[in-house]
Amino acid sequence: MNTFFPKTAAACLALAALALALAPAAHADELFTKIDAAPKSEFWIDSGFATWHFNRDKDLNGANWGLGGEYRFSGTMAATVGRFYNSDREYSNYAGVIWQPYAIGPVRLGAAIAAFNGYPHMRDGGWFPAVVPTLTYEYRRVGVNVGIIPSYKDRLYGGISVQLKLKLFE
Repeated sequence: MNTFFPKTAAACLALAALALALAPAAHADELFTKIDAAPKSEFWIDSGFATWHFNRDKDLNGANWGLGGEYRFSGTMAATVGRFYNSDREYSNYAGVIWQPYAIGPVRLGAAIAAFNGYPHMRDGGWFPAVVPTLTYEYRRVGVNVGIIPSYKDRLYGGISVQLKLKLFE
């Protein structure tokens, strides 16, 4: 069992919870808002993921090291690509968009709509589509994406994944 992950996941989840808790105090008059879809041009470099799996009795990998990128081309959408070491201890790639039309305070709400590969029990490791509810908090040049990954039969194991990110330019 990886002892690094529980401490890392707890710290990242605490950070996300703190951001949500502070959102009402920081923006009481604008708690729930619709995000402006105006054009943007931001490039973020993303880490892999730290994942806390719902199915705790499996020997799943929660330290999903990897590298990715996001190009935010509008206030509500970003293209995303990357590669990581998945929960089944295989390499996965992903490509898609993150669509986040709403926010609660400074936390963006939406979903990553993407294609993934590399999961041996899902289409024999081939590509498949997925929709992952995603929350994002950004502050200047740093941010965090939190994905709530749904389980799918005995092929994909759900959990809460935290991904750190750094803005390279805008």
